[in-house]
Amino acid sequence: MSLTNELIQQKLTDKFGEELRDWVQPYGMLTFTAPKDLNLKILQFLFDDPELKFQFLTDLQAVHYPANKGAELAVVYHLHNLTYNIRLRLKVFTDINTPDVYSATALYASANFMERETYDFFGVNFKGHPNLRRILNVDEMDYFPMRKEFPLEDQTRIDKDDEMFGRG
Repeated sequence: MSLTNELIQQKLTDKFGEELRDWVQPYGMLTFTAPKDLNLKILQFLFDDPELKFQFLTDLQAVHYPANKGAELAVVYHLHNLTYNIRLRLKVFTDINTPDVYSATALYASANFMERETYDFFGVNFKGHPNLRRILNVDEMDYFPMRKEFPLEDQTRIDKDDEMFGRG
């Protein structure tokens, strides 16, 4: 038996029903969205199911969508089934004012530093994380630099000639 995106989607739909939505397959990678309160249950199911066996967390990061009111921050999990070499992407959205998402460190040890980095740059509070503190930025920072509310360039600089950068 071979594991396919259709089989994975069917098993997840059978287990979680209409809670899972926005099913797409960009470049063949099954991608879906779930409520943030279900992230650990879904990850545990994907990890434990004898057919699915998504036991490798490839990556975990956040994306800031400022126009998406009430769900401005997305936490994105990339999982890998090493037996069948299949990957999938799980997204959960959270409000920027209460960016609480359950930590996956109990299930995936590799989530430890990834969650710390996501907290450091986006401010996602991973509930249950054993040591959630800044990992790359200084502890004194009182903002999260990867959010789109901060400009990429210093607007007060006068030594830049926009024509040199194709903007003039």
